Amino acid sequence: MTQEQLATIVDISDTHMSHIETANTKLSLKTFEAIAQALDVSTDVLLYGTSTVNKNALIEQIDEILDSCTITDLYILIDVLKATKISLDKYNK
Repeated sequence: MTQEQLATIVDISDTHMSHIETANTKLSLKTFEAIAQALDVSTDVLLYGTSTVNKNALIEQIDEILDSCTITDLYILIDVLKATKISLDKYNK
């Protein structure tokens, strides 16, 4: 995505987006959130380069979903997870 495309999505000028990227201007929280949303990343990723989400909290969410599954559902989900992990490893090299 270009600066111009992002600026259009966020509804700011190309110049303002350029100044944000080069740290020559401050940006509002509203604009910061809009940029994160446009890039489909958390604000943590933009601030810290990685998400600060608690891994245990994510595992708890997964556990809640799995608790409602039948044995057959679980086997299917295992197959889907394995295939997804293989694909992630392939493209994240």
